[in-house]
Amino acid sequence: MPHITSALVSPVWLEQGQLRALPDTHTFDWLFDEGSLTRRLTAISDDSFSVQPLFEGWQELRPDECAALDLPEGIQGWVREVYLRGHGQPWVFARSVAAKSSLEDGGLNMDELGTRSLGELLFSDQAFERGALQVCHYPRHWLPLADQADHLWARRSRFVRGALSVLVAEVFLPKLWAALSARSENN
Repeated sequence: MPHITSALVSPVWLEQGQLRALPDTHTFDWLFDEGSLTRRLTAISDDSFSVQPLFEGWQELRPDECAALDLPEGIQGWVREVYLRGHGQPWVFARSVAAKSSLEDGGLNMDELGTRSLGELLFSDQAFERGALQVCHYPRHWLPLADQADHLWARRSRFVRGALSVLVAEVFLPKLWAALSARSENN
């Protein structure tokens, strides 16, 4: 079951130069790192990284997602929600979406990824161009129940390859920050 209860309160996604109040330096580094998040999480987890699918299926895309993908509101798309986990802990909640027509024309089988990382696939295909990173405080009601909290930082970017356009949003969960803090204390 997807973790959307309402699209009434949509966040304002901002690019780096549009932020009025910047997050702390550490958070900023994670939000605006243009490399592969999967690779970074794999490295800090000492290769104890995994993807846990939560929901995959067709549904109406949210208005903010349609706007980011230059689509009319109400379009059906493929939605994939997963946890990116380190040492068995959910570190990042990720939601990736693509319009049905885009997937049909673009040759990406998001429904066949299973526990594989979409990010790794996107970063290993040099034909994909990544758009600007945008950030916001992710609405708590869009998160899985176990992780609903206010003021969690999220980022998203659009990956484009020809007719294919995929929007990937990543929400940094408190367990990631706790793991990073414990790691720095042990080093």
